[in-house]
Amino acid sequence: MAHQTFLRFDNVDFTYDSMTGELLSGVTLHFSCGWTGIVGPNGAGKTTLLFLACGKLQPDHGFVSIPELVRYCPQRTDDPPEGVEELMAAQDRDSLILKSDLDLKDGDLHRWESLSFGERKRFQIASALFHNPDLLALDEPTNHLDAATKNLLYRALKRYRGIGLLVSHDRELLDNLCRECVFIEPPTAILRPGNYSAGAEQARLEKESAASRLDAARFRLDKLEREHARRKHNASKSAGMNPKRRLSPKDHDARAKVDGARLSGRDAVQGKLQKQLEGRLDKARKELGAIPVKKEYPTGIVVTGSVCPKAHVLNLPAGELPLGEHRRLIYPGLNISSRDRIALTGPNGCGKTTLITSILPSLSLPTDRVTYLPQELRIDESLRLMDELHRLPGEKLGWVMNIVSRLGSRPEPLLESRLPSPGETRKIMLALGLLKEPWLVIMDEPTNHLDLVSIECLESALADCRSALLLISHDRRFLQVLTKTSWEISRQPGGDCVLDISPKGST
Repeated sequence: MAHQTFLRFDNVDFTYDSMTGELLSGVTLHFSCGWTGIVGPNGAGKTTLLFLACGKLQPDHGFVSIPELVRYCPQRTDDPPEGVEELMAAQDRDSLILKSDLDLKDGDLHRWESLSFGERKRFQIASALFHNPDLLALDEPTNHLDAATKNLLYRALKRYRGIGLLVSHDRELLDNLCRECVFIEPPTAILRPGNYSAGAEQARLEKESAASRLDAARFRLDKLEREHARRKHNASKSAGMNPKRRLSPKDHDARAKVDGARLSGRDAVQGKLQKQLEGRLDKARKELGAIPVKKEYPTGIVVTGSVCPKAHVLNLPAGELPLGEHRRLIYPGLNISSRDRIALTGPNGCGKTTLITSILPSLSLPTDRVTYLPQELRIDESLRLMDELHRLPGEKLGWVMNIVSRLGSRPEPLLESRLPSPGETRKIMLALGLLKEPWLVIMDEPTNHLDLVSIECLESALADCRSALLLISHDRRFLQVLTKTSWEISRQPGGDCVLDISPKGST
């Protein structure tokens, strides 16, 4: 029996119990084989749409028709993916090619806890592809991946022939892989043909067209209202010159003759014109109300920070750190001055996060003067973060939620959520960290999980930040704008990794 080769949403409504309004309303979409991008700001409902598509959530209203074989790859990689042992044991040609393409090694699976998030992500996606589902839903698959691994992933996903749903803020992947994109603007979800760039351009044109129609409708309404007011004023003046005022109230015959003359003459014409004008006014008001207006929220934050009074915030002698499997990270003496802006780069699994976790306790700073944004938070850590947020006094809570709002997430649904999305979690962590007026900001893959607007806001804010910066990222453009010194880790032929320090742009 042939499997269903389409996914369909029919007039779907959905909201979480903790929310006061609908997250999705009246969503009707049809997906066939090929890749479809799912885009929108953090907290807009992208992951919720994947859950509905995979049957992990049921709609409040409407119907979702789902294929038989479904695979979902979440953003988190806390545990080894289901069925990965079967993949690693398989010896058929396709499985061997898949494992080779994504550079999977048998021994790595048995040290899951020590794998980098990028290494874990390769196992997760390879396992999903190995089972060849009818529907494959990927939630931010390129988070944590270096450039080489992104290229491997792209080639592997390109060969998939089923229905693919891709939630991502990676514009390059969306443009290269997707033939259409769903743009989520709660509570609507709009399917636009073409890749992300084509869909975003279409959305821009639609917004400009709506703004133009709105301006024209407001102009017409204003013109009609001014004409209506003018005629009412003239009618009032005309009433003041009413010849009936000179007649006795008891002279009913004379008064009736005056009324008859007015109704059969100019006043009757004016009354007809006034009714026509009022009809046009009513129509103009309805036309204005029918034009969709999307509320725009201000974006952009200020990260002032402050300069540490000490000349140096870190002096760490040369040393080495174990990376597992008899591998080491060898590093020279490390120094961070109070005004340094450092980029830490290197391939997945080379020890970047390991180095950061060893640096943190060696800092010569009070902990409340250090803002540290890790790559990922476990679910229990995210829950503790939400508890901390809700315990803030009113003024500080308002300040934190203003930062979150200006990074593109709406505060109301976020405060109603028990467990925010990873992107929203990172915004909360950042805002809480900024309350400290930090002397040093350390961010491990800060652009992971953030939507495009948030990334641009964060980049602009950090450019003006006076604190020392240590940024770990695969986003070369982000680092190029913000840093001046490079700490680059490279793999050596024997398996060890070595850290080299140089000014940005040097050879």
